Amino acid sequence: MGKVRVAKLGDEAQEKKLAKRAQARRQTKKSKKEHVEGVGLKGGERVSVVEGTQIKDEYKKLVEEVEEGVAPGEKKPSKKSRKVKIRSKRYQELAKLVDKTKQYSLSDALKLVKQTSMTKFDGTVEIHINLNPLSLGEKKEMRGSANLPHGTGKQVRVVIADDAIVAQVETGKIEFDILVAHPSMMPKLAKIARILGPKGLMPNPKTGTVTPDPEKRAKELSHGQVNFKTEPDQPIIHMSIGKVSFEEKKLADNVNAVLDAIGRGKIARVTLSPTMGPGVKIALT
Repeated sequence: MGKVRVAKLGDEAQEKKLAKRAQARRQTKKSKKEHVEGVGLKGGERVSVVEGTQIKDEYKKLVEEVEEGVAPGEKKPSKKSRKVKIRSKRYQELAKLVDKTKQYSLSDALKLVKQTSMTKFDGTVEIHINLNPLSLGEKKEMRGSANLPHGTGKQVRVVIADDAIVAQVETGKIEFDILVAHPSMMPKLAKIARILGPKGLMPNPKTGTVTPDPEKRAKELSHGQVNFKTEPDQPIIHMSIGKVSFEEKKLADNVNAVLDAIGRGKIARVTLSPTMGPGVKIALT
């Protein structure tokens, strides 16, 4: 028994669609038929194959839909199906502690961040800031620095560029996290720019690492001053503001220092999160 096709009586548009699709099926079958010439030829003689009938242009699209099993009026499914990220049971349990629709006070948010951290090691507390695009103007980007009163909890190795540092880098030896330079050193650093650049270690006036007073700048950076900038083409800033083991007051001081440095009037939304754990939105005050 063949397929049973159901059509609503009186629906002329639907009947026309079904009629066209039926014609498309016939075109498909007809186009795939092959005629073999040379039947009865003697052994060793070539057999030629003639291609099937060409499909009419008006039916090509319908033929494709028929072969792919797309119903009338339906959209063709996308080839790239997005994989759904499945979180662990533990993450899902911890995420239930956070109300995604609520903006918490800074104190309550920090308590939740500590409570929902999943790492066995001392995780990092991160701050994610969405800026108001209108506050950026034509630049569409923002960069600057903030002095964290209690640092990030990570030891930052800051060195001042000199001939010895240049020689070390040339041999592939890099023993610093930030390199500060006097403007007069830039021509010498140009020789190792291909090494420092990809690692984000090349001194740059925009980040304040090229300065007439490198000693003062090195001291500031080693005592908790951190640079920040927006993502490429996105008004978002991601930063580390301490460790989960920090006291809540220390974390709060660091958060406020970052918000003040950026300018609270430029900020649309702020979210805190541990290295591994759910995000917690905070209310701007």
